[in-house]
Amino acid sequence: MRAGVVAAVGNRNGLPTFAAVSEHRHFLLYKPFGYLSQFRSEDAREARKKRFLGELHDFPAGTMAVGRLDEHSEGLLLLTTNGLVSERIRRKDVEKEYYAQLDGLVTEEALARLRTGVEISVEHQPYQTLPGAAHRLPEAPDLPPRPRKIRDDRHGPTSWVSITVTEGKNRQVRKMTAAVGFPTLRLVRVGIGGVALAGLAPGEVREVPDVVALVLG
Repeated sequence: MRAGVVAAVGNRNGLPTFAAVSEHRHFLLYKPFGYLSQFRSEDAREARKKRFLGELHDFPAGTMAVGRLDEHSEGLLLLTTNGLVSERIRRKDVEKEYYAQLDGLVTEEALARLRTGVEISVEHQPYQTLPGAAHRLPEAPDLPPRPRKIRDDRHGPTSWVSITVTEGKNRQVRKMTAAVGFPTLRLVRVGIGGVALAGLAPGEVREVPDVVALVLG
């Protein structure tokens, strides 16, 4: 039976009742550092040199990522075979929370600028980010170690912050922290709407029945 068709599921007063049947599938993934947010590449050279989501799990045909994380970012990624679900989530201005390890001890002035919005470059054009949330974390979050060491503490202090945005511009959070003088050393997406990264290990995939209900509550 194709996804989205209608099937008889019972009867009422001697008449059949119907319900929409969906065969679409939905997944949560902890995208590890060093993977592209795509399943394969048609470019032979890129396919040899890069790592792809298709190496992590036997996803069904037509699976797509709802939003992306760049190669050097990690954390929560939503996957679905339903393009309408993907579009619905993207249109809802869903909050996305990130933990970012910054180069240097972030100041309250920098955090205030992140909260009100900063100017970054998007497709070579100036762009003002929308207001969001930003605060310093009192200690380093409990995250899996990254496979590639970031740097030695002897080269200077770092700080961890939580940044929440509703947009999804390419490398937006990295550009925002750089714009206020604190480049991002490590970036982990820890939440999308009502879905949290907690409980997933890098590379782990969890199938869920309804990703929209999880995200939008």
